[in-house]
Parts: sequence; structure tokens; C-alpha cells
Amino acid sequence: MLLNSRAVALLIASSIAVITTGALSLSEGITENALFLCCILSFFSSFILIYYTLEFLIFREINKIYQGLEKINKRDFSFNKKGIKNASNPFKRINQEIHSYATIKQQEIDELKKLEVFRREFLADVSHELKTPIFAAQGFVHTLLDGAIEDKKVRTKFLKKAAKNLDGLNMLVQDLLTISQMEAGEIKMHKEKFDIRQTVLDIFDQLEEKAQKKQIVFKMEEEAPVYVYADARRIHQVMVNLITNSIKYGKEFGHVSISFLRDKGHIAINIKDDGMGIPSEHLKRIFERFYRVEKSRSKDKGGTGLGLAIVKHIIEAHGSKVAVVSSVKKGSTFTFKLDKAKESDEARRVQELDII
Repeated sequence: MLLNSRAVALLIASSIAVITTGALSLSEGITENALFLCCILSFFSSFILIYYTLEFLIFREINKIYQGLEKINKRDFSFNKKGIKNASNPFKRINQEIHSYATIKQQEIDELKKLEVFRREFLADVSHELKTPIFAAQGFVHTLLDGAIEDKKVRTKFLKKAAKNLDGLNMLVQDLLTISQMEAGEIKMHKEKFDIRQTVLDIFDQLEEKAQKKQIVFKMEEEAPVYVYADARRIHQVMVNLITNSIKYGKEFGHVSISFLRDKGHIAINIKDDGMGIPSEHLKRIFERFYRVEKSRSKDKGGTGLGLAIVKHIIEAHGSKVAVVSSVKKGSTFTFKLDKAKESDEARRVQELDII
């Protein structure tokens, strides 16, 4: 038997008509014409009321739920939300809840798939990055053990190369540990008021030798102190990474410029170079761990491939974001904002020191 709104309404209306007519027939003085008219009126009125109630309030909405489930099975999550939010019909709200739940679960599934791909790529990258210095150092040590240790020049040369690879391995492990701790929330930012201009000058002195090898000139027009409220040690790490990258990928006889832009509550720090630049298709991924625009050339320039990932985590921990604008063969500009230091920051720090 086909169960639909018309069949159900017909069955119920017939039952109501029979019961009503039967009840009236028990009364005295009721003619057959009156009973027939009562039967007809009760049948049709009941049928129309029940049919439209079932059709428009129940069966049609149930069909919409099934249609929605079919769309979900086809991964079509488009849904007309018009009139749903304040709908009095519970079936409409159920339909919306099913759609919302399916959409959320599909997003979670897609995210898990992305994480799985990322995990595989990350494990492959870590394995490759660890394998390179380990195998290199292992090769130098075994060569010495096989007899080359007797030659003083070869011994010194190979030991230096092994030490360089082990230093790189140690740097990689430290960077991985730093990122892991940041993602786990184990590293907290210890904010204080400090002059970021002086931080940049100290980094210029630190990296001067690297810059001179490529005849790169540092520029910073700011002469007055620029006070920010941030973690001085972590921001120093950020600036070292960004300025080091500007030197690595900058052109010979080029420039690395640092500038500061002030607004009401923030200081925007810009690190600009005039080097090879970054192709647009790579800009969204350069802050991923181990991502290299040109793997072979990046390898030759050294580094762990984690510098920009660390920069991203540190800046986000300060409630900001790092942005990059780049043009091929014209250079790149990295920008991020920090809170501008206030007089109250210094007063608070003095008070904390007095308490300690």
C-alpha cells in the first residue's frame, strides 16, 4: 500500500465520517437525508483539513529532508536558509540541523585529510632534512676511521666538515623543538617595553660580515628610539630570521631596508630587500615548515627551512600577522605590527621590578 498524505487523509476522514454519522443515528428524529448530509460534510471537511495538514506540514517537509540527504550523499552542501531561522515547523528546523551537522562533519573530514597530507609531507621533509647532515657527518667520520685520520690535513678538513653538519643538525632540532613548543602553547611571550630600533642596529652589527660578502648595504632612516611592547628576545629572533633571509636572497650590491610606520596603537615594521623576489604562486606557502621556493638553491644557501615558520608563530603569539609583498627580480617586503609601548607599560614594569 502506498502511504501518502492523500491516502492517510482519506482513511482518517472516512473513519471520522462513519463515527460521526453512527453517533448521530442513535439520536431520535434524525432523518436519512440529514445523516447523509452530515456524513458528506464531515468527510470532506475532515479530508481537506487533514490532507493539507499532512501534505504541507509533514510529508512535504519529510521529502525535503530526504532530498537534502541525497544532496549530502552527493557532497552538495548548498542549502536555502530562507525562512528557516524562525520557522515554527519542527521538520524545517530538523532539516536545517541535519544540513548544518553534515556540513560541519564534512569540513572536519576535509580538514583531517589535509592534516594527513601535511603529516606525510612533514615526516618526509623531516626525514630528508635529518638524513642529509647525519649521512654527511657519518661519511666523514667513517672515512677518517678507514685510515684518512693519519693525514693531518685531511683529518682537520673532514672533522671541520663533520662538525659543520652536526651544527646544522643541532640547529634543525632546536628549531623543531621551538615550533613544537609554540604549537603546544608551552612558550609564553614575556612582553616588555624596548627600543626595536636598537634591536635592529644590534642585528646589523651581528650580520655585517654576511652582508659584506655580497656587498649588501643596510638602511634604516629612523634616528629616534622606537618603543614597542613585546617579547624582546623573540622579536630579536624574528628580525634575525627576516634580515638573514633578505641577505641570502638579496642581490649583490643590493640593499636591505628597515622602516617603521606608526599609527594610534601599533608600530608596523617593514623589512625590504631588492633581491630575486618570490613568485606569486609560492607566497601562500612560504611560512610552512620546510617549504622552499627553489629547493636546490635554498639548500646551497643553508638554513633549516623553519625560519619563516618560526617567524609566523612568534608574530601570531603577539596577536598580529606577518604579511609579504614580493615581485620577481624586484625584491620582497615583509611586514608585521607590534603594540606601541605606552608610558603605563614602563611604569608597570618598574612596579613589577620593585615587587620582585
